[in-house]
Amino acid sequence: MEYWDLYGDMATRLFLALLTGTILGLNRWLHHKSAGMRTHSLVAIGSATSVMSLGGLGAIDPQALSHVLQGLITGLGFLGAGVIIRERSTQRIHGLTTAASIWSCALIAAAFGAGQLVLGSLALLAIVVTLMLGGPLEQIVRKLTGIKRTSELTTDPEE
Repeated sequence: MEYWDLYGDMATRLFLALLTGTILGLNRWLHHKSAGMRTHSLVAIGSATSVMSLGGLGAIDPQALSHVLQGLITGLGFLGAGVIIRERSTQRIHGLTTAASIWSCALIAAAFGAGQLVLGSLALLAIVVTLMLGGPLEQIVRKLTGIKRTSELTTDPEE
């Protein structure tokens, strides 16, 4: 692989990871959530870097990739837990979507790091659609059915 091909490929993968973190983080920031663009971007870049470092952009050993992904999934669970909050007064839980977006962001970036550009792009698109349309769709279904979800911790219906 030529010098430019190697570093151009590396730059493309890192750029796509950064773009993933920026897009998903921007959505969370616009919704006034604790983990925004910087958090998501750092997670994405770190994930892509960890996967790319496995094979120097050559063939990646599936076992090594499996170990790195296991570490990412476990470690990001702790980071995600940090954004989940339970309100004492209402016992409602907040931050699950942000925690899930951080986790997803890391795995999409890992796909980019592994060179799976189409998979990463499709996953990013699916998550952006989910984040943008999920809330409004839930509101429509709530209005059509008249069903108000209740929290698992309390019997108070959500507003």
